[in-house]
Amino acid sequence: MASKSSLREFQRSVAERLRDPSKLRAFASKLGFQVGEENWFVSLADVAEVVPVPALAAVPQTKQWFQGIANVRGKLYALVDFSAFQGGVPTPQGAERRVVLINERLLEASGIIVNRMLGLRNPDSFERLDVKDAGRPWLKAQYRDPNGAHWFELDVGVLAKSAAFLEVAAAQTTLGASQF
Repeated sequence: MASKSSLREFQRSVAERLRDPSKLRAFASKLGFQVGEENWFVSLADVAEVVPVPALAAVPQTKQWFQGIANVRGKLYALVDFSAFQGGVPTPQGAERRVVLINERLLEASGIIVNRMLGLRNPDSFERLDVKDAGRPWLKAQYRDPNGAHWFELDVGVLAKSAAFLEVAAAQTTLGASQF
């Protein structure tokens, strides 16, 4: 029973830090997650919450990477498969799959689906590399950790303003009158 109360206290502590940006500035760690075969991390201030993937309602005539709408505690969220969005393979079903909900100050009611969470990371201990991927403007920085693993930093602000991310409607073919 003590471990459950400790877990609850820890969760409350993390939730409080996520709600108070002034506390986050002193906290250099970033939230790590896996997208396809890539390691990513994001500033805690850009994340509202991380949740298991809820039941999804498909939205017709949207791009294949737009997974649909989900109800998270009574609020509807638009969810994107982040790997498929970037041209990778769709995120496989699985117990480790998660949704990273984007902070509402950046984009309301949206989230990205990732393969799994990798915990908190401190990029101050990583080697910063040159960004070599102009096709992904939301890629803020690239790093190599002390074990040689490659990491990408997500700029959620840029992603949230990207037309490629915001335009989820699939290209429509127009039917001529003779096709009826």
